[in-house]
Amino acid sequence: MLEALTGTGLAASAGLNAYIPLLLMGVLARFTGLIDLPGGWTWLGNGWVLGILAVLLAIEVVADKVPVVDHVNDVVQTVVRPTAGGLAFGAGSAAQTVTVSDPGSFFASHEWIPVATGVVIALCVHGVKAAARPIINTATVGFGAPVASTAEDATSIVMSVVAIVLPVLVLLFGAGLVLFAVWLIGRRRDRRRERAAARAAGFRV
Repeated sequence: MLEALTGTGLAASAGLNAYIPLLLMGVLARFTGLIDLPGGWTWLGNGWVLGILAVLLAIEVVADKVPVVDHVNDVVQTVVRPTAGGLAFGAGSAAQTVTVSDPGSFFASHEWIPVATGVVIALCVHGVKAAARPIINTATVGFGAPVASTAEDATSIVMSVVAIVLPVLVLLFGAGLVLFAVWLIGRRRDRRRERAAARAAGFRV
């Protein structure tokens, strides 16, 4: 169960920012004892990989905070974030951490399942994020983009750390994301009704 929560938290984190969970796992595996990556995932701790992830993260952090550019970035990230989520779930659920001591017993006979699960989780979170950004930009005339992006990056960092150190709390993050998605759906429905009413009023004039 803890393995699944660790993987879920890391994959959801990748849905917000593709590079934060991968970079965090690599750094912790290379320089600390908080996470011990399994044989097939030790490349995450390679110096070159960490450097590339750091550069990509820097680009992502800047691009996601500029109105219009953030939308283009979200389109590109529709492929990147789910892929990163699959990698994060696969590596995280199979790793030995301070809370998970026997990861080999989880998904042992079907190694593709955690990767596919991570892809789906990250894609769902990415979809919510990408759908929310236009609403935020419109409501704040673009000024909300850097604030929302900073909040998303911070959430991604905290969720990644929690997934490794205290995975039970991932359930709280998951509940929060579900509530936000419900609010977002309602807000988009209200906006469609408002536009329809405005068009109808215009035709009557």
